[in-house]
Amino acid sequence: MVDKVYLAVDLGAESGRVMSGSFDGATVSLQQHHRFPNGPVNLGGTLRWNLTGLWSQIQNGLSKAASQLNGTAISVGVDTWGVDFVLLNRNDELLGQPWHYRDARTDGMMQKAFSRVSRAEIFATTGLQFMNLNSLYQLLAMCERDPELVAQARKFLMVPDYFHWCLSGSRVVEFTNATTSQMLNAESRNWAVDMLRRFEIPTEIFPEVVLPGTNLGVLRTEVADATGLGKLNVIAPATHDTGAAVAAIPTTQTGHANWAYISSGTWSLMGVETQNAILSPKALERNVTNEGGVDGTWRLLKNIMGLWLVQRCRLAFAQRGRDYDYGELAQLAADAPSFRSLVDPDRPEFLDPSDMTTAIADECLRTEQPVPETEGQFVRCSLESLALKYRMVLGWLEELTDIPVTVIHIVGGGTQNRLLNQFTADSCGRPVVTGPVEATALGNVLIQARAAGDLTTLADVREVVRRSETIEEFIPGDTTAWDDAWDRFQKLTH
Repeated sequence: MVDKVYLAVDLGAESGRVMSGSFDGATVSLQQHHRFPNGPVNLGGTLRWNLTGLWSQIQNGLSKAASQLNGTAISVGVDTWGVDFVLLNRNDELLGQPWHYRDARTDGMMQKAFSRVSRAEIFATTGLQFMNLNSLYQLLAMCERDPELVAQARKFLMVPDYFHWCLSGSRVVEFTNATTSQMLNAESRNWAVDMLRRFEIPTEIFPEVVLPGTNLGVLRTEVADATGLGKLNVIAPATHDTGAAVAAIPTTQTGHANWAYISSGTWSLMGVETQNAILSPKALERNVTNEGGVDGTWRLLKNIMGLWLVQRCRLAFAQRGRDYDYGELAQLAADAPSFRSLVDPDRPEFLDPSDMTTAIADECLRTEQPVPETEGQFVRCSLESLALKYRMVLGWLEELTDIPVTVIHIVGGGTQNRLLNQFTADSCGRPVVTGPVEATALGNVLIQARAAGDLTTLADVREVVRRSETIEEFIPGDTTAWDDAWDRFQKLTH
């Protein structure tokens, strides 16, 4: 068949890309047309997203793609991080500067929410992990801080849905990202209207929830003309980047999966694929999350504070005049002594510290461990702690599903940290299969290909990934030292 080309706009917390996937009927190859930085904007002591700037970059990227692809693209779709959203008024104007999920205005908001609806009820309804940054607490903070602004709202759109509105004028929210909001009913798979009313959140602002692969229309005329793409279809992929990444995991397993995944980047999202949301009291106790996937699947997972620790350590080193790339940091960590100090990566002190090395040092002092003294020791502490947290979460996932995990798939940019890959295999005592690095973009374009009729099932999507990508396997080595560290780590986290 003649190659078919699909465009993916993939926005992460640190950067965004416009990519294309060229599909020949058997394999897919990716091409990057434009990459641009992303991150929070400090505005008046608050953290915001510059969505207007991102939209400008998206258009630049689409223009570059159009000039390089010579009119061969079929459709375009956007994926982003979860939880963040915009409110539009009756004229489709943005209400306020869009908030960043790390902004401190949600501090204490969960406790206020529990005074209206209990923690157990919220989980039984939504199945979502409790985190200050969830959309529910962000929206409650807006209702408390700016009730007049919220009163003007006519439409709630999550970030990828907002960019789909920019592209096509659609006003819907896609399922996989909607499930990150803690405002969707996990059983009905629609907005939790009864619960939202108890929070006095205006429910009329919530639009239709659509599934991955939904055709949202065609490019607005002005966008089609400005970019040179013409009247492309706009397709909702799995708009949550992790949902897209999990769709591209190169497993051969179907049904009750005996594999786990880690979508590794700024965050580590570790989970298993299930057919239904798991809403048990034990799931609530473990504070796991149920997020929507492709074809009605669910992603039972835990958000772990990921390579954010290393990213922020690198920034702290750079501010002191020691600028390393990630490869150099990994080598410094490999040369550092093992298991000198450990921390729980998910402690709130690590969410957004002004200096990550200070935060790690303070935690080591608090737990009466040696304080890291070198760059390698700080990074090794972060990576070993992450690998041990993966072991902990893996045990929870097996406990909740009653299905033993025989292999761990790691996808995303974090797969390039081979030291962490080996640490994960050693800590968890399971083989680790890594790749693809560009799982999110692959999932995005292949869901579009399926919407166009080129593929039929989720298994087809994964088969294309297996044929297209190089994967690497890491086998567990001597786990004795890791078992000893595991005993220490469990004591630190209780």
